[in-house]
Amino acid sequence: LQYEYFNAVLINERDEEGNYLELGKEFILVPNDHFNNLPVNISLSDVQVPTNMYNKDPAIVNGVYWSESLNKVFVDNFDRDPSLIWQYFGSAKGFFRQYPGIKWEPDENGVIAFDCRNRKWYIQAATSPKDVVILVDVSGSMKGLRLTIAKQTVSSILDTLGDDDFFNIIAYNEELHYVEPCLNGTLVQADRANKEHFREHLDKLFAKGIGMLDIALNEAFNMLNEFNHTGQGSICSQAIMLITDGAVDTYDTIFAKYNWPDRKVRIFTYLIGREAAFADNLKWMACANKGFFTQISTLADVQENVMEYLHVLSRPKVIDQEHDVVWTEAYIDSTLADDQGLVLMTTVAMPVFSKQNETRSKGILLGVVGTDVPVKELLKTIPKYKLGIHGYAFAITNNGYILTHPELRPLYEEGKKRRKPNYSSVDLSEVEWEDRDDVLRNAMVNRKTGKFSMEVKKTVDKGKRVLVMTNDYYYTDIKGTPFSLGVALSRGHGKYFFRGNVTVEEGLHDLEHPDVSLADEWSYCNTDLHPEHRQMTQLEAIKRYLTGKEPLLQCKYFVKYACDKELIQEVLFDAVVSAPIEAYWTSLALNKSENSDKGVEVAFLGTRTGLSRINLFVGPEQLTNQDFLTAEDKENIFNADHFPLWYRRAAEQIPGSFVYSIPFSTETANKSNVVTASTAIQLLDDRKSPVVAAVGIQMKLEFFQRKFWTASRQCASLDGRCAISCDDE
Repeated sequence: LQYEYFNAVLINERDEEGNYLELGKEFILVPNDHFNNLPVNISLSDVQVPTNMYNKDPAIVNGVYWSESLNKVFVDNFDRDPSLIWQYFGSAKGFFRQYPGIKWEPDENGVIAFDCRNRKWYIQAATSPKDVVILVDVSGSMKGLRLTIAKQTVSSILDTLGDDDFFNIIAYNEELHYVEPCLNGTLVQADRANKEHFREHLDKLFAKGIGMLDIALNEAFNMLNEFNHTGQGSICSQAIMLITDGAVDTYDTIFAKYNWPDRKVRIFTYLIGREAAFADNLKWMACANKGFFTQISTLADVQENVMEYLHVLSRPKVIDQEHDVVWTEAYIDSTLADDQGLVLMTTVAMPVFSKQNETRSKGILLGVVGTDVPVKELLKTIPKYKLGIHGYAFAITNNGYILTHPELRPLYEEGKKRRKPNYSSVDLSEVEWEDRDDVLRNAMVNRKTGKFSMEVKKTVDKGKRVLVMTNDYYYTDIKGTPFSLGVALSRGHGKYFFRGNVTVEEGLHDLEHPDVSLADEWSYCNTDLHPEHRQMTQLEAIKRYLTGKEPLLQCKYFVKYACDKELIQEVLFDAVVSAPIEAYWTSLALNKSENSDKGVEVAFLGTRTGLSRINLFVGPEQLTNQDFLTAEDKENIFNADHFPLWYRRAAEQIPGSFVYSIPFSTETANKSNVVTASTAIQLLDDRKSPVVAAVGIQMKLEFFQRKFWTASRQCASLDGRCAISCDDE
C-alpha cells in the first residue's frame, strides 16, 4: 500500500533543495489559546511513529490509512464540545494518531521514545486487572549479559503493571528466592512504591547453580490459587511470566494438575539469548496455556517483545466485544502549562476492535482511543459559593489515590516544574488525617454514600498557620468512573445561606465600577462553549449574558450550563449592597490627600460570591507589597480551591474583631514590611449567622507600630497618666 500521511515529526520539514521531505508535507499550524497557544491544526490529526519503528512499514501505513476516518470524528467531537482538548488513537501496531495535529520535536539525540502502548491509559483499556507471578531463572547458565537482559525484561514487565494489578517476583535455581523475602507466598499491589522497591532488589540477583523450573512453577500456581481463593487481588486475569534461557521439559504434569482443562492461568515465556535449543519446550508451554512465546536476544529487543503479552490478555475483551471505559489517575501534562503551573489531567479511554468475524474470533485488538480531561474542568461543576468559606470538594480513585484535593501538591516548589515522583499516587489518608481507622477513606474506596464528621487542623498560608475546625464530609461514587466524590463542609459555614434580590439594571450599574472584579477560576458562565468566548473574563461574560449581547450565552440549548443564574443573581446583590463602600473609601482618600501620613496603602472587600472591591490609597508603583491581591499571590485571592487567606482567617474570629498578620517572605524584604488587617461581616450579630463578606486594609508596618504604641499609652484613669506602659523596661 502506497499512502502519504502527515508524520508528526517530519511535517513542514524541507531538504537542502527546499523540497518537503517524504511524509513531511505542508501542515498548517496556528497558535491556539485553548491549547495554551501551542501551534496546532484543528482541521486535521497527524501521526507519530516511535523512532525505533520504520514509519513506512506496511502494517503501519495500512493502519494509518484506515484510521484516517477518525479525522472527521475528532473534528465533530470538538465542534460539539469545545471544552475538549487532546483526542487520540493509539494503535496496537505502535503508531499514535493525535488531534489536533501538532509537530513533535525529537530530543537532543534525535530520538522520540514515546510509544503509546507503554502509556497507562493504553494498558488499562487494553487489558483487565491481573495477578502476575514473574519467574526469573538465575541458574549458572544465565551469567553475564543474559542475566542483565532478564533483569531489564522484569523491569519492563513491571512498567506495564498498574494500580489495579498484583504481582510478585521469584528467582529460582535449585532453590526459590523471593526477590523481597518479606513478601513470600503472597502478591502485592503494583503501585509505584512497590514496583520501585522490587526493582532495587533485582540488582541483588546473581546467577549460579542449576535451574529447577518445576519447583518454581509449583510455587507460582499455589500462590495464585491461594491468593484468588481469599478474594484478594484483581479477581480477574492471572498469568505466570517465565524468563529463562531454556527449559529441558514441558512440565505437562504440573499444568495438568493446576491449570487444565480450564487454563485460567496464562503462561508467557521469554527465551533469553540467541540460542534456540530449548525454544520448542517454551513455545509448547505458552501455547498449551493460552499464552505467548517470544525470544529476546539483546537489550534493544526487550521493550517491543514484552508488550506482546498485553495483546494476548486483551483477546477476551475483543472476543466478548467489551467496550469497557477506563479512567486513569491524575497525571501532569507538561505540554499544557498554565499561569499556575502544570495542568493535572485524567484520561478516559476504551479499546477499539474490528467487528468483522475473522478478526473478532481471533481476538485481535486494533488499539485504544482516548481523550484527556483536565481536572480543573471537573472542578468547574462544583459550586464553590455553596460550600462555604472553608468548604472544598475532592475526588479519589478506587485505590484511594487523590484525583483532586486542595492539599495535593504535585510539585516540589510552587512555580517550578520539578514533579514529586509519587504525585499521582498520594493516598487520601495522607491529607485527611483521621483519628480513627480510615473510616472516610475506606467508605469512599468501597464506593459508599454517606456522611462522616471529625475535628481537623487545617494549615493555611502555605503551612505557616493552622485553623482548628470540625468538618462534615459527604461522599458518594461517581457513576461510570472508578472515582468517588467527597465534599467537606466546615461547621458554621456552608449550612446557612442568604439570598438577596435586586434588579438587573441596579446590579449591572454597580458591576461597571472599575475596582470590581470576580474570581476568574469560578464558573459564573461557561466560556468554553464557544471559541469566541474563551478570551472573556467571567465579569465580561456576565455582563454580556445579562445584556443579551451574546446570543449563544442566551441559547436555550446551553441554558442549563451556560451561566449559573442563581450565582449571578447573588453577585448582582453583592455588587449593589457593597457599592456604598466605594464612596466611603473615596472620602478617606480625599482626607488622606490633605494629610501627609499615608500609612494605609490599600483597602479591600470580598464577598461570598467571589466579588472583590479594591481601593488604592497610594499609586500602584508606591505599594510596598506589589503582589498583594494579584494572581502572583494566590493565597490572597479567590481561586478554585479556596477563599482568600485574609477572608478565611477573619471568618474564624469573634464577630467584630480584627485579625492582623505580617506576610512571611524569604524572597523580598518589602513583603514583610506590611500588616494586613481583616474582619468578617456577618448578616446578624450571631455565631450561626452566615459570613457574607470580609473587609480589610493593608498598611505599612511602621505605621501600624506607631498607632499601636500611641494606643497603648492611653489609659482610662481620670488624670490620663498610665501606671505602666509598653515603653517601660
